[in-house]
Amino acid sequence: MKKILLGLIAVAVLAAGGYFGFDFYAQRRVTRDVEAAFEQVRATGAKASHGKITFDTKSRTLTIADVATESGTQSPVSVKVASLTMTGLGQPDAARVSADHVEFNDVEIGVTSPSPAIASVTYKAPQISVKGYSGPAALPHLPASSSLSELYRFAFGQLANINASSVAAPKLTATITSSAAAKSGDDLGGTYSGLAIENIKDGKIASSRIDRVLLTINSQAAGTPIKMTGDIANIVATDVDVGAMAAIFDPAKADDDREYQVQGHVSAGPYVITSTRGVNMRIDGMTIDDVRINPSKMQLPALLAMIPPQGSPPPSAAQARELLDKVASLYSGVGIANAEMRGLSVETPQGPLKLASMRFNFEHGKIGELAVEGLDTRAPNGPIKVGRFALKSLDVASFMRLSAQFTAQKPSAEQALALFPLIEGVEVKGVASPYKATGKPVNIDVLSLDWGQFVGSIPSKLRLTAKLAAPLDAADPRQQPLVAAGIDRMAVDADLGAAWTEASRAFALEPVKLDMAGLLNASAKLSLGNVPREAFSTSAAEAMGAAAQIETGTIELTVHDLGVIDLAVAQFARTRNVSRDEARKVILDAIKAQGDEIGGGNPDATGLLIAISQFIETPGQTLVIKLTPRAKAPALQLMQLLKTDPQSALAQFRIEASTGL
Repeated sequence: MKKILLGLIAVAVLAAGGYFGFDFYAQRRVTRDVEAAFEQVRATGAKASHGKITFDTKSRTLTIADVATESGTQSPVSVKVASLTMTGLGQPDAARVSADHVEFNDVEIGVTSPSPAIASVTYKAPQISVKGYSGPAALPHLPASSSLSELYRFAFGQLANINASSVAAPKLTATITSSAAAKSGDDLGGTYSGLAIENIKDGKIASSRIDRVLLTINSQAAGTPIKMTGDIANIVATDVDVGAMAAIFDPAKADDDREYQVQGHVSAGPYVITSTRGVNMRIDGMTIDDVRINPSKMQLPALLAMIPPQGSPPPSAAQARELLDKVASLYSGVGIANAEMRGLSVETPQGPLKLASMRFNFEHGKIGELAVEGLDTRAPNGPIKVGRFALKSLDVASFMRLSAQFTAQKPSAEQALALFPLIEGVEVKGVASPYKATGKPVNIDVLSLDWGQFVGSIPSKLRLTAKLAAPLDAADPRQQPLVAAGIDRMAVDADLGAAWTEASRAFALEPVKLDMAGLLNASAKLSLGNVPREAFSTSAAEAMGAAAQIETGTIELTVHDLGVIDLAVAQFARTRNVSRDEARKVILDAIKAQGDEIGGGNPDATGLLIAISQFIETPGQTLVIKLTPRAKAPALQLMQLLKTDPQSALAQFRIEASTGL
């Protein structure tokens, strides 16, 4: 028995010795591997140091204290970690390590003088916790350059090489201090609370959330300190591609013409901004869906390199054009399915402003539609309300490129026309605005203007729809006859369409409708033939030469009297100081005399004057006139003839005229 007990003790001693020997060996090996990793960093010219290293073999827990690295660049980048603990450590292969849990304590990342305007940028996090970690076995080489674009590329690149089931940072602070050369004295600070990232794998993030971001800006304006704060809550993002974000900072991706989705959905809000200047703003919510980029068009390093340092002389015209062209290319590389802001309210010393929503989509440098809805503000004469304002397509990238051509000189009229195709239309609905100091509003139910089918920079298709009403001004001599007739408000309902067809060389003005409430409504049709493409030229000489070929087509006009005849007769009576009946008789006699002068030379013209007389004689009539060319009639010659010999001009048409109730 004694021998057995002694044997067991010997085995135990040997086992314990073997265990502690293995533990010592593992500690030495891990220490050697960590030292080798730090030495790799120092070999690049950077500084890298650490404190005590411990490794527990049972739990496979590695702890490194006082980690500090600093790049050897002119504007050094530094990373400090009070302690790094990796639990459940493993090594799937020679290039990667894994850990069940990784914890960083007291993390500080800083860069000194990344640009002439910025003295320093510092990020601090008391704790960062990572679960299900897998990443490179070696410490990352700090970037050779400390430029902001290189730092972003480095950060995105490192994140793209890491897999993790979750990352959490209860608090993160950022501080940006301006340099003395900036002369603005601006200091920017940010505090991020409740940062949580889920499922990082192969450079993609399934979802991320930040409970709150508090931003502060302290600046000096003319010696007066100004403080602004921004408070954003509930920032949520899904389907984030970090690798795609890194590509726009990577010169090696300059030829990558593919499109990548960088995020699926982002939402945030409310967002509150306050200022000591008395301007406060709140946004209830913001959303962005399906953001895509093209790396070859969004090379930010090339763009940032072209921006001259602060204090340098202004760029030359050629440099400015090149810079704007780069910006246009950047816009061309972005796609956004939908971006929306809801519930904007602004308080200013001049009064409040509210906006229900603003939204747009963006594809290849072009806004499909930019819509603003529910605007409510105030002008000196009273409140202003806009139900909806929309730009129907805006080519931002092309606008930037065209603007680049105007950097050295004012654009000519022809050059300015080149901007016209960049917008395809505008729409305004539900507008109520004060009219002067009358206390009465101008109302726009709808005002819609669309154009397109461009020939060069001139549209050959147009549609205008307008329905509006405005009070009349008794002080305006042109409106006094209407006011005297008891009309204090004018409502107009108009619809105008024009289109040119290249195959038939026909131009049609149709429909043309006008409804002046309480006075008349009218409609018209006009057609022109043999309209060549050159008629839409920006060259006046070429357009006039082409206009000589245009032929007049059929003209139709329908006018229904709703009171305009009686109003015109009453005004005529006042100017002549006669009764209305006498005034009407004078007008009819003048028309009859004109008919007698024409005589039998043009029976159609005589019939036209008779129909007009009947229209004036009996209120509430409808006058219908149709003019059909008897033969080909050059439009320019006919317009000139109307000025010099109206009777001969009318003789070129077959005239049909009639009246009816």
